[in-house]
Amino acid sequence: MKMKRIGLLTSGGDCPGMNACIRSVVRTAIYKGLEVYGIFKGYQGLIEGQVKALDRRSVSNILTHGGTMLKTARSPEFKTAAGQNKAKRVIEQNGLEGLVVIGGDGSFRGAHRLWQRWKFPVIGVPATIDNDINGTDATIGADTAVDTALYAIDKIRDTVTSLERIFVIEVMGRGSGYIALEVGLAGGAEDIIIPERRYNIDKMCADIRTGHKKGKISWIIVVAEGAASAADVAAKITRKTHLETRVSVLGHIQRGGSPSADDRILATHLGAEAVKCLIRGERDKMVGMVNNRVKTVDLSYAVKKKKINTEVLYRLIRILAL
Repeated sequence: MKMKRIGLLTSGGDCPGMNACIRSVVRTAIYKGLEVYGIFKGYQGLIEGQVKALDRRSVSNILTHGGTMLKTARSPEFKTAAGQNKAKRVIEQNGLEGLVVIGGDGSFRGAHRLWQRWKFPVIGVPATIDNDINGTDATIGADTAVDTALYAIDKIRDTVTSLERIFVIEVMGRGSGYIALEVGLAGGAEDIIIPERRYNIDKMCADIRTGHKKGKISWIIVVAEGAASAADVAAKITRKTHLETRVSVLGHIQRGGSPSADDRILATHLGAEAVKCLIRGERDKMVGMVNNRVKTVDLSYAVKKKKINTEVLYRLIRILAL
């Protein structure tokens, strides 16, 4: 039987490009003859019945905006059987026959539960600044987040050089060093600290002292938030080197702002493909981009931790820091 009505939600952390994806899903679905219902505030909104019909005009002028017009929220309740049962009742009350979920690994686990328990058709679209989802070369929001962090670090570099100081800069990344690696390489950082590898503070401080004796008067260390606290690292460096060390925590500015061209294009392609997947009868899948081609993988594979070759990038950063 032909699908007639689908739902759409954004879940977990927001990121630039989510609105571009929402726009693509809504307009592609309408073009294909489907009704689209937006679910506000993610899975929590699904539990609470925050569902509204969307049309072409509902998504006008959102392409350039960061964040998500559908809002997002964490939902511990959805992790429970009772919460999932409430969500299923809302799905049935609104006559939804499929669901597009835009988010990261936690969002995909939620979608996968809907498929496992009720065989309800779900398609995931990867949107997270950490770029830590299997089955896609890039996730929506990652490119913009790196550019935003790099823009800030470039400005900090001016001060670092002028005042001859050590700066420890904290970027986002609780379980992934992707942003730290990218901005560390592009921003000419002298060292990075990421969750994927252990760091040796004594070796780091010895390198700083050696560099200082040779006339290296400024130093930038990029820290992923999940690997260490920038304040703690800076305190240790000051104590061990007796050199002035400052801290800058970039925080949530990396999540916001107008999405880059790459993120808008990626979001548009993946949003349209998610709708086509539902129409084709694909279920429990994620759409991703691999070698500039749209691919689909099982959600159960997408949520497994993505492996990145941290050592190659780290060695290059250290070589270029000499």
